[in-house]
Amino acid sequence: MTSPAPHDSRLEPDVIIYHNPECGTSRNVLALIRASGIKPHVIEYLKTPPSRDMLAWLVARAGVPAREILREKHPLHAELGLGDPALDDTRLLDAMAAHPALINRPIVVSPRGVRLCRPAERVADLLPAR
Repeated sequence: MTSPAPHDSRLEPDVIIYHNPECGTSRNVLALIRASGIKPHVIEYLKTPPSRDMLAWLVARAGVPAREILREKHPLHAELGLGDPALDDTRLLDAMAAHPALINRPIVVSPRGVRLCRPAERVADLLPAR
């Protein structure tokens, strides 16, 4: 009979960051994750955008309306009339899926939840206690 493999304390929880390297807040969040000892999966979402279904999942897991992850400062926000409060999550998710630059960042996924980490310190609640 073989004994179970010993626990490997080097195993880390999966942490994913939807990252834009041009964004200072996103860079700060990535640095905070790495400083905690975690090697996150980094997804540069402008190069590899999440699908519409993934966006819907992120919003649902974060427990916020889609408008909470919509980047209002991008010119497309005004051009597409996305400030209209009558627009529902379906329309906002469609716009973000079609135009990933409208996704605010960074969004972090961890076993402890999903959150838009603005300001950067919001990531602390998603990281395991060390």
